[in-house]
Amino acid sequence: MKRYRNGEIWDFEHEVAVATNRQVILGLDGGTTSTVCICMLIMPFSDTLPHPLPVLARAVAGCSNHNSVGETAARETLELVMADALSKSGSNRSAVRAVCLAVSGVNHPTDQQRILTWLRDMFPSHVKLYVRNDAVAALASGTMGKLHGCVLIAGTGTIAYGFTEDGREARAAGAGPVLGDWGRWTYADPSWARIAALVPVVVSCAEAGDEVANKILKEAVEELALSVKAVVQRLGLCGEDGKNSFPLVMVGGVLEANQRWDIGREVMDFISKDYPGALPIRPKVEPAVGAALLAWNEFMKECLREAYRR
Repeated sequence: MKRYRNGEIWDFEHEVAVATNRQVILGLDGGTTSTVCICMLIMPFSDTLPHPLPVLARAVAGCSNHNSVGETAARETLELVMADALSKSGSNRSAVRAVCLAVSGVNHPTDQQRILTWLRDMFPSHVKLYVRNDAVAALASGTMGKLHGCVLIAGTGTIAYGFTEDGREARAAGAGPVLGDWGRWTYADPSWARIAALVPVVVSCAEAGDEVANKILKEAVEELALSVKAVVQRLGLCGEDGKNSFPLVMVGGVLEANQRWDIGREVMDFISKDYPGALPIRPKVEPAVGAALLAWNEFMKECLREAYRR
């Protein structure tokens, strides 16, 4: 285990006395606006999760998307937020058993491998490491750590991401703001966040009876629903007859209800026409907790596999 480039970040470990029987996991949700890390106690394997979950600490830092701030800055942010969470929990890296980093900008196996190599230098060799796209943490926040079903995220960007129970995955969209093509807007600042900020304005205009605004929202609903349908069809989540049930996790401010225009409900109505088994879920925990639960699930599965080999 190396101290890496920011050794001073871990200086607190010299002062922390950790109980030898206290094991923890880290779950991290990293995006273009902020990065959240959760430190949670490892729970005994069970089909029922405790309530409340044994969260020890929560830490927040800035952007960790390497496409936005560069690889060096992104790594420093990730390291800082993990160290902060461990420090607040009274733990250190020796107590960690598993880490799940769910970070935006992780779109290819080479992205995963690059981060895994860096993490392996930072943590002891016994620590299980998992790197995913941040959409996976959003899915896990609705399924409580189980990778099955589909998540639809509609906020500063949009993406539909799904998993089957045997590990196959697929994604659709994930290329920009919910309100569609760049050509529809004329702005000096064409950032995703800037365009997504227009959604409440468009909704207000639609609620006031503006026909153009209503048309824009209807097209947005159709595009969001089609992205989910593309994932569901590719993975066969709906079964051969299209009626199998599957969780559909809905995440993002765009999908929240307004006075008359409830984009999330409209999307579900559109999807349910073809896939009546889609079960809408609004997460009760944040994505970083979903990442921690994902790390816990994967860690426990590996422990069981190792036990069977003995």
